Amino acid sequence: MNTLNAHGPAIELVDAHTAGTLAVEKYRLPNGLVLLYLPDHQAPVLSYQTWFRVGSRHERPGKTGIAHLFEHLMFKETKNTPEGEFDRRLERIGGRVNAATWLDWTYYYEDVPSAHLSEVVHLESDRMQHMVLNSDQLEAERDVVLNERKEYVDNDPNGKLSEVLWRAAFTEHPYGHPTIGWAEDIEALSLEDCLAFYGTYYAPNNAVLVVTGDVDRDALLTTIVAHYGAMTSQPIPPHDAVVEPRQTEPRRVEQRLPLGAERLLMGYHAPAVTDPRHAAFEVLNEVLFEGDSARVYRALVTDGELASSVGAFVPGFRDPGLYEVSVDLRPGHRAEEAEDVILDHFARVAREGISEAELTKARNKLETTFYRTLQTAQQRARALGFWEVTAGDYRHLFTAIDLLRGVTRAEVQAAAATFLAPEGRTVVLGRPAPEANDGADEAEADADEAVE
Repeated sequence: MNTLNAHGPAIELVDAHTAGTLAVEKYRLPNGLVLLYLPDHQAPVLSYQTWFRVGSRHERPGKTGIAHLFEHLMFKETKNTPEGEFDRRLERIGGRVNAATWLDWTYYYEDVPSAHLSEVVHLESDRMQHMVLNSDQLEAERDVVLNERKEYVDNDPNGKLSEVLWRAAFTEHPYGHPTIGWAEDIEALSLEDCLAFYGTYYAPNNAVLVVTGDVDRDALLTTIVAHYGAMTSQPIPPHDAVVEPRQTEPRRVEQRLPLGAERLLMGYHAPAVTDPRHAAFEVLNEVLFEGDSARVYRALVTDGELASSVGAFVPGFRDPGLYEVSVDLRPGHRAEEAEDVILDHFARVAREGISEAELTKARNKLETTFYRTLQTAQQRARALGFWEVTAGDYRHLFTAIDLLRGVTRAEVQAAAATFLAPEGRTVVLGRPAPEANDGADEAEADADEAVE
């Protein structure tokens, strides 16, 4: 089906999918721009999101941090909009604006009253086509990003330890470098680098628009064609499929940092978000770490009283990511104590599995969380954009819950045996730094000590 209007080329309906009360339509312009449209007329609001298929994984060595830096630069001026005008105009109409960069993607969003659709489309299409960038603007945002890095990584023990963990866990895959970038790379990025990045990756054939809320279909399509139809597609560099080599022995790094007590981070290579085993891994994590009754939480915090807090992060990435476990020890306890407890629980699940009651509870909690994160127009738009860009098909959103409901005890046990094998772990041990009078040189020497 083609929808034609007087402002430009045809926009093609390439797919439509209905799940319950959600009816999504996918359109594509001849220049490759994709539009996902999900109407919801319950309230006169909309969420307008622009997703680009570029994140830190697409950066070349020596150019890390450019995707995140460019996210900042996108809020500068265009040929038609002076610097600061973008935010001022959206504030005047009561809009909420933000953006984010991650490993596989970058996205921008506006939540506004639905009467202001045309203004949002105008502003977003304008900065996608007509951005103006000069050296002063670059230097100003470079300083902002470098200060962010100092605040959240260099001067934050938790951020520093996480960065060290990912760098040690990935020897080949670009997931190993931080999204914010290495400081020396950020300092070296040139104006030419940024303009080339913009011209390459901020092209219509590398973008997905997601519009949810109280929006009329015909008005939306007409407006999109009028503002984006004349844009030209660009050659997108082929992305090399890097396969991280299988880890066959543990890796350990010790860090001396200004901590009040020891901190443990453990990382295991985990399945990609489209891997059929990903749902079982989510259930496994729920049983082990999520909530006061979770196995490891009880063993370390409630019953064992070794730690003050325990957390775990299940990655949702295009490629196999890193399952990150973190533990804040109580004063007087060593990180190795928590490591032994965790390894014991991982081995026990791999050997014995979980109970039917644990499986049911975990699946119910995850299903509740799934639907809770689809309550607002912004949440639904974000879910659609994430799946379309990360997995290549927004319809994964609607199959994810069925996969979760179908997880079996045997699949959870297999996930533990496959992904949580002890030889596959990367461990970062955070130790409190000695007092200054104990020798600053010694503390510095210990900062990057590798422990075999």
